Amino acid sequence: MSIRVAIADDHALVRAGFRALIEAEPGLEVVGEAADGAEAVELAQTAEPDVVLMDIRMPGTDGVAATSQITSQETAGRLARVLILTTFDLDEYVYAALRAGASGFLLKDTPPAELLAAIRIVAAGDALLAPSVTRKLIREFARQAPASPRPALDVLTDREQDVLALVARGLTNAEIATDLFITLATVKTHVSRLLTKLAARDRAQLIVIAYESRFVTPA
Repeated sequence: MSIRVAIADDHALVRAGFRALIEAEPGLEVVGEAADGAEAVELAQTAEPDVVLMDIRMPGTDGVAATSQITSQETAGRLARVLILTTFDLDEYVYAALRAGASGFLLKDTPPAELLAAIRIVAAGDALLAPSVTRKLIREFARQAPASPRPALDVLTDREQDVLALVARGLTNAEIATDLFITLATVKTHVSRLLTKLAARDRAQLIVIAYESRFVTPA
């Protein structure tokens, strides 16, 4: 089945460019466009996308508010994942968007092949938080974020805590397996248990939890 994608951006030319790129890719289809956050929320309910490409800075309801609404509602058993698009790698709204439930972010000048790969990554339930620029952003905004009440981390085993720390640093499953000298399958099992124990919807939320609880602190 095709991955269903919705595009939210207040510039018609930007939406048209993304649509042309996505529709030319096998296995991906665009199910709708929105010119602002309010339209994006409505589109997520009616078109049932798997992934919403979300611009942050839009008139009216911005991308952060729209992301929070979209990630908190399930339509026909489908919970859309949000991939944030931004012009600046240190956009002050990006960390807020991650806290709101976004599964990752990309710069608008990202090469087309990377954008298409990112859509597939997010649709599969992973977080797009591995690139070094993202680590820089997470550290920057985590430094500003106050500690927040989060699920007790003492429910985690020592190994699960090890895995959580590495997830929070932006490592992929393969990198974690190498670092801890365990198999890739074992890493996936630990990540799955982390998601369950910490009531997180994806890796992006695990990272936010790790930083906001001060389990991991910026280097």
